[in-house]
Amino acid sequence: MSTHEVVTREITFAEAIREALAEEMRRDSRVCILGEDVAEAGTPFKVLSGLVEEFGTGRVIDTPISEAGFTGLGVGAAMTGIRPVVDIMFGDFITLTMDQMVNQAAKIHYMSGGRWKVPMVMRTTLGAARRSAAQHSQSLHAWFSHVPGLKVVLPSTPYDAKGLLKEAIRHENPVVFFEDKMMYKMKGPVPAEDYTIPLGVADVKRAGEDITFVATSSMVQVALGAADLLAEIGISAEVVDPRTTWPLDEQTIVESVKKTSRAVVLDEGYERYGVTAELAALIAERAFYDLDGPVRRMGAMHVPIPFSPPLEDATIPTPQKLFELAREMCGRS
Repeated sequence: MSTHEVVTREITFAEAIREALAEEMRRDSRVCILGEDVAEAGTPFKVLSGLVEEFGTGRVIDTPISEAGFTGLGVGAAMTGIRPVVDIMFGDFITLTMDQMVNQAAKIHYMSGGRWKVPMVMRTTLGAARRSAAQHSQSLHAWFSHVPGLKVVLPSTPYDAKGLLKEAIRHENPVVFFEDKMMYKMKGPVPAEDYTIPLGVADVKRAGEDITFVATSSMVQVALGAADLLAEIGISAEVVDPRTTWPLDEQTIVESVKKTSRAVVLDEGYERYGVTAELAALIAERAFYDLDGPVRRMGAMHVPIPFSPPLEDATIPTPQKLFELAREMCGRS
């Protein structure tokens, strides 16, 4: 048996992202970062602070304000052997990158018969509750999850953020990496040594027997909060975090629901035609005869995210709302 001990520290989500980028840039000189305000400013959230001092402006590159333009540069650079990390400061701005990501990056490997690769990562954000109003608060990850050729990652903890980002950077084709902007200060245990987390492997964040919560990104914390409330009244909730919406670990989700016989799917994207619908359909197709009732969904209300704090708070799921729904589903209302 090995006597090697893993050193684990408590660091923030933002620090985990910065560590992953720095370690991969030291490991592989082809890795670079490009985007708006990524160098001296360190992005609006200061996640990249300090990287330009170590790696210089040749590898941490401030771009003009043209998401379509510098995303296209990233796609071309990746095709020629560079491994770019393209930074889109707010997830809402992926609207400007759709041609490059959906029609170019996602298709090139297939259209070339596998001879071309696009080893790039797009880092961007999702999530409301920052009081940033309708154009800076959306969670649009379902769009990219819909497109063949793109892999989509949604970490919910500092540990997952670091391991999944390192794996994404080493991947041979495009990965879109969504970080909840409200989680950057959240702390958690992260090993000091090198590690990666494979894409397409879900994580059971909390084991339970009575009901399954399948939750993505920020909604994992909402699910864990509701599970704590439910435990106080004797209901045991299991929390499953897919970690990637594509590839999707269907088996872990289905096995959990077959065990508990009840399921709620949570995602901060809009409910209509969204991630909650896809995951609910999976459960209905593969665990229907094990269910004690219909799969329930919780997502963002189908309205533009308001600036008003009380109105914004009303648009997204909360632990209390989930607690009340689960209590009703378990016959305790």
